[in-house]
Amino acid sequence: MDKFRMMFQFLQSNQESFMNGICGIMALASAQLYSAFEFNCPCLPEYNYAYGIGILVIPPIWFFLLGFVLNNNVSMLAEEWRRPTGKRRKDPTVLRYMFCSIAQRSLIAPAVWISVTLMDGKSFLCAFSIELDINQFGNSSGRALSDAERVKLLAKIPCKDIFDGHEVISREAATRYLRCISQAFGWFFLLLMTFTAFLVRAIRPCFTQAAFLKTKYWSHYIDIERKMFDETCTEHAKSFAKVCIQQYFESISGEMHSFHGHHSGKTDEEEEDGKHKSEEEKLLGIRAQDDMNKVLWNWHTCKPPLNLKKDQLPNGDSNGKINGLTNGYHSHATPKKEWVAYYSKV
Repeated sequence: MDKFRMMFQFLQSNQESFMNGICGIMALASAQLYSAFEFNCPCLPEYNYAYGIGILVIPPIWFFLLGFVLNNNVSMLAEEWRRPTGKRRKDPTVLRYMFCSIAQRSLIAPAVWISVTLMDGKSFLCAFSIELDINQFGNSSGRALSDAERVKLLAKIPCKDIFDGHEVISREAATRYLRCISQAFGWFFLLLMTFTAFLVRAIRPCFTQAAFLKTKYWSHYIDIERKMFDETCTEHAKSFAKVCIQQYFESISGEMHSFHGHHSGKTDEEEEDGKHKSEEEKLLGIRAQDDMNKVLWNWHTCKPPLNLKKDQLPNGDSNGKINGLTNGYHSHATPKKEWVAYYSKV
């Protein structure tokens, strides 16, 4: 269990590397899924095109959406986009950077699927077999066909078992021709994707590097802030539950002692105070359900401005304002030497 826990902590601390690994696994899975997929063209004029194009387009869309689902930053992006502005305004460049980062990783598996599908050529052959010119691959001595018979015959070209028009058209020549075109489109697609990636990497340094670093920094800050807030809430919930349970048992124990005529001494109270001291500190002065609800509500509606200060604030009211609390809530936390507020003009 310790090894799994260490591995999980490593993945959490290296989320970018973890997501790159997930995208690589999805790309390999897409190629493996295509090799295991049994392609069966319907060989009917009404369904060939829909089936062939569907195999080429629908799985990449599914892989693209799956990449968004598996990326933990999607919920963070949606939360940042939908949150009220409050004391901290939203920077559209940071949101665009986060979306582009997610989309780039999610496009890897669809690109692999499209490339493998075009290189194989089965879906392209199924979709465009009815568009062939029968005079180009046909036998001049063959029988004359009506338009409906010609379309039905061309639709059967992808199906070797049921094709019965060898005297009219050479199936092998037509198949080779369509697969050659499909592979040409596949290589063109790979070239286009590689060239696009090259342009993105080559053009990026031409723009202001400071603006890019600023955008990257604040996108990382949003991610880290969200994680630390979740960890703090989890730690507070554990301490709140522990103190609540301990106080419950202490009250029951006090009632039982008073009922039996026993009284606890001063030393027992001091031991109990020392025992609960660490848990009390973790509560950060928030000891009521309504107060915690106000903290959570104000964190969403009015996050504190990004401005770090070392000045010690004089009273609890200022502390409440720094934490974005509404009127009527006063913090019971003990005074600290350093107060933190946030402000930024990103």
